[in-house]
Amino acid sequence: SAEKHFSVLIEDAKNRLENEKPVVIGINGCQGSGKSTLAAYLEARLSSEYRLCVANLSVDDFYLTKAGRSTLAEQVHPLLSTRGVPGTHDIPLFQTVLDQLCTAREGYVSIPRFDKSTDDRKPLEYWDKQKLPVDIILLEGWCLGARAQTQEKLVAPINDLERNRDKAGQWRAFVNKQLATVYPSIFSKVDVWVMLKAPSFDSVFRWRLEQEQKLAKKLQGSLQLQKSCRQALPGELMNAKDIATFVQHFQRLTEHILRDMPAWATHVYTLDENRKIIDEKHRTSNTGNPFRL
Repeated sequence: SAEKHFSVLIEDAKNRLENEKPVVIGINGCQGSGKSTLAAYLEARLSSEYRLCVANLSVDDFYLTKAGRSTLAEQVHPLLSTRGVPGTHDIPLFQTVLDQLCTAREGYVSIPRFDKSTDDRKPLEYWDKQKLPVDIILLEGWCLGARAQTQEKLVAPINDLERNRDKAGQWRAFVNKQLATVYPSIFSKVDVWVMLKAPSFDSVFRWRLEQEQKLAKKLQGSLQLQKSCRQALPGELMNAKDIATFVQHFQRLTEHILRDMPAWATHVYTLDENRKIIDEKHRTSNTGNPFRL
């Protein structure tokens, strides 16, 4: 049961509570691993049982707008029009929202929301309002906690996408540089690292396909919306072939995280093919945040 596995996270968060600064819990996991479900569970328990004020954020909500990614695609590399990899997020906006949540003591903070069915950020009036002050910040994302790779690791392409569409390695070099220089400003704020560890990258395709099918069902009622989704590139409603291509954007970093993160994350949950937890490791003495200098 969820309680059996995740009560240790609740205890860890409660033990770190200080009066002035919220505890930031970072949840990493590849696409479809259950990050949002875990974040929702933690939010429900921390707010209802312990009366704590919880902000629930997804890295996905901080994607650059479609127009912003188009500009990036023109100026740097065409693959950057596809949301997902480091470099396709609005880090200054992310930084501002996190700083407000961590320091402001009254009023509200507006939290952006991204609409995957239109592949664009929602207009300001549809953003969430988070009441202050906040006790806990839940932050989830597939690339949360990804560390830059060495230059040697970037040389050989690892799949057809890199082989055919990033021949000179310019795209992967840009993504890696973002991880080395820009993303640590966000990752350094995390106090507790939680990893939902997939068995391998192969699971990502299957889990992503399941997500797609669920979304298709959800949107079936509105033909107009479906039509606009199909025009969005990369639209959220994709067939199996589209998904096989789409997940190649994430393969390099997902495999790198699966190798790197278990060695230092605070809580590591190993999943089987059906997302069932088959092992868990908890570090009682925090190994520290590798992104804090």
